[in-house]
Amino acid sequence: MSEYQVQKKLDYITRFRNVLSELPDFCALYFRAVEPTTSVLTRYGYAVDLRTFFRFLVSGQIDRFADKTVKQLTLSDLEALSSLDIELYLEYISLYRNQNSKGDALIENNERAKSRKLSAIRSLFKFLYKKSLIHTNCAALVDTPKLHEKAIIRLEANEVADLLDTVEQGSGMTSAQRRYHDSTKLRDVAILSLFLGTGIRISELVGIDLNDIDFSKNEFVVTRKGGNQMTLAFGPEVCSALLDYLEERKTVIPLSGHESAFFLSLQRKRITPRAVENLVKKYAQIATPLKKITPHKLRSTYGTMLYQESGDIYLVADVLGHKDVNTTRKHYAAMSEEKSHEAAKYIKLREENAENPELRPSFPEL
Repeated sequence: MSEYQVQKKLDYITRFRNVLSELPDFCALYFRAVEPTTSVLTRYGYAVDLRTFFRFLVSGQIDRFADKTVKQLTLSDLEALSSLDIELYLEYISLYRNQNSKGDALIENNERAKSRKLSAIRSLFKFLYKKSLIHTNCAALVDTPKLHEKAIIRLEANEVADLLDTVEQGSGMTSAQRRYHDSTKLRDVAILSLFLGTGIRISELVGIDLNDIDFSKNEFVVTRKGGNQMTLAFGPEVCSALLDYLEERKTVIPLSGHESAFFLSLQRKRITPRAVENLVKKYAQIATPLKKITPHKLRSTYGTMLYQESGDIYLVADVLGHKDVNTTRKHYAAMSEEKSHEAAKYIKLREENAENPELRPSFPEL
């Protein structure tokens, strides 16, 4: 595990423990039980979602808990809940105000976010019920919000070329953006080339260290979700972009603690996910203004291109690091659409010469 991954893990452990200290005591039993099979990032996410749920319970929305704090909630309180209470919570978090140290913010959750928060509640209730700590499991009676399929946004081949040309040439930029372009051009070309040429996640890209890349074999090591490491190969175009940036990278003296990072910011620190998101957005708004392109959309673009060239969905799933091949199928939705249009050309309900019945197609009786 790289220094970045180690530091990231330690950071989330601290965040998780801080949130856990705000939760009812019985939550510690639950998180201790799921620790061997979950990542700290997953546990942190569940802890935050459970905190939101418990804060709702004591906020006055449900009268019988109005005189309690989150920390004072008991297993008996959970048993007193009904499925209607949880459904009321899901309705509430569609749009609500959240007050924290940063101020008052309006929070909106779509059906996917609500489904994830419901999963955290279900997981807790399932554990407590299984261990006979509660005798009813009302969370199991709540239906999962209906998920609507989102349109898959990706770049076409000509748009990929336009995006890379925009980075290299700096065309369409504002005067303020041009001031930094010469200093970041090689790095940004390397970053976009790596996204489009390997399909890695943004967290994997920012975590790459200098010694993770083997140019003699055109391959590099990434740490995937769950902490597993995998070796990925890259083609000659990506190799050229990485080597060009590496020569520039050698001239930069990183700040202490960031010496091993491959991609550096202008502040000579390891580049952050937010900075990568911003640079992708900047170039995409120029090259493809009608599409909202993010690092994940570049990953989808790679998945589609790889499937179009190989026709092997299992290869795509393996390279993208998907545990379930069904997750990968969305990366070739465009291919399915193209094939449906192609199939439509074969079907003719009437011949052009509809005046002559003998020329019309005949179908066997069923």
